[in-house]
Amino acid sequence: MADTLVGKITHYYDKIGVAVVKVLAPIKVGDQIKISGHNREFTQQVTSMQIEHEGIQEAKKGQDIGMKVDQPVKEGDEVYKVE
Repeated sequence: MADTLVGKITHYYDKIGVAVVKVLAPIKVGDQIKISGHNREFTQQVTSMQIEHEGIQEAKKGQDIGMKVDQPVKEGDEVYKVE
């Protein structure tokens, strides 16, 4: 089964390891994701997401969320849900 594109990185806060993701398809805490772009790729589990500093369990299409990431990412990287 193919991985589903669920978001795009629009910003990265390197000091706190948080990426801002423009959500293109629903994603929730606990999902396994793959972040890909700029000649690198890694997978991780979604452990925390926030909107305006409020913790959320699920993000819907069209939202901009903050997401903790395990490795540095860059603007334009794509976020896939691993099926």
